[in-house]
This record gives sequence, structure tokens and C-alpha cells, in this order.
Amino acid sequence: MSADVISALIFCFLYECLEVLDISKQELQINEEIRDKEVLLIDVDGKKLGVISAREAQKMAYDKDLDLVKIAPQAKPPVCRILDYGKYCFEQAKREKEARKNQKIVEIKEIRMFSAIDTHDFNTKVNQAVKFLKSGDKIKVSVRFRKRAIAHPQLGEELLERFKEACAEAGVVDKPAKMEGRSIVMFMSPKASK
Repeated sequence: MSADVISALIFCFLYECLEVLDISKQELQINEEIRDKEVLLIDVDGKKLGVISAREAQKMAYDKDLDLVKIAPQAKPPVCRILDYGKYCFEQAKREKEARKNQKIVEIKEIRMFSAIDTHDFNTKVNQAVKFLKSGDKIKVSVRFRKRAIAHPQLGEELLERFKEACAEAGVVDKPAKMEGRSIVMFMSPKASK
């Protein structure tokens, strides 16, 4: 390996190490990491013990075999709490997992049509779109123009207008029809359930 390649690898390694250090600094400070002179201390039960020195607070935490955790570093004086840090991290992760589980991910499904579409094909696309909208997904409806059909964009606009009317019971238009390259695109979202 050349010297340039080695120096580039060393630079990448050091850069990644610095990123890891920045990420670890964003976590809560515990025990000896707390460098403040005075802190507002909260006991395990949630009782305010008042403003005391950080050393006294650490000593109180060690006496109870627990950790001193800085929970509000921006406050004046900083707020610290005596608690079991491992249990706290576990409960925090559990809450975040529950929040992600209850979150509904909305997908955007695409319905593609051509400007010269037959009636049965159009009805099939409408039925598919209604099914997507009723399941809570947003849809992107695009009408693509082949060859010289691009000279008549009004056909695509009329087709999207018919499509919008056919899906009116299940969804509403988010973004109206707009020309993008060789196709016209319209976005629809499900109607708000009562």
C-alpha cells in the first residue's frame, strides 16, 4: 500500500472514533462524570432534597448502592437524581420500543396507467386504489404518455379526473394533477375516519 492510502485509512479511522465520542457525550452523565459544584438533588422516591454539592450527592447515591444521574443539565443548578441507571436505561428502551410499535407507517402505493386505457383495466385500477386507500395507504396515480400521445395532455387530465371521481368515497386529493416529464401525477390520501 502507498503512503497516501495508509494516511487516508488512518484519517477515516480517526474520524469514526471522533463520531463515536460525540455520540457517547450525548448520553446522560452519571456518577464521576458530573463535574458541577452544586446540583438540585431528587431522591429515589421523587422527593426534592434541595441544592447540595455534587460530592455529597454522589456519596448519598453510593450509600444506597445506586447511581447519581444528571437528568436536566441545562437547568440552573443542574438536576440530578438518585436511581438505578441500568434499570432506567432498560425502561427507556422499553418505552421507545412501545412507541415504535404503536406507530403506523403510511406507505405510498403507485397506480400506473397509460393515456389509452380500456374501461375494464380502468375499473381494475380504481378497485385496487380503493383497496389501498381503505387500508390507510396513500396513493400516487400516474398517467404515462407513449410516443405521440404526449401532444394531448388533456386526455390524461380527463382520465385523472374520472379516477378522482371514482375514488371519491375512499380518498381525497392531496396534490392535484401535475405534469412530470412524460406523465401526469396526482397524489391521494385516505379520508379521515370518523
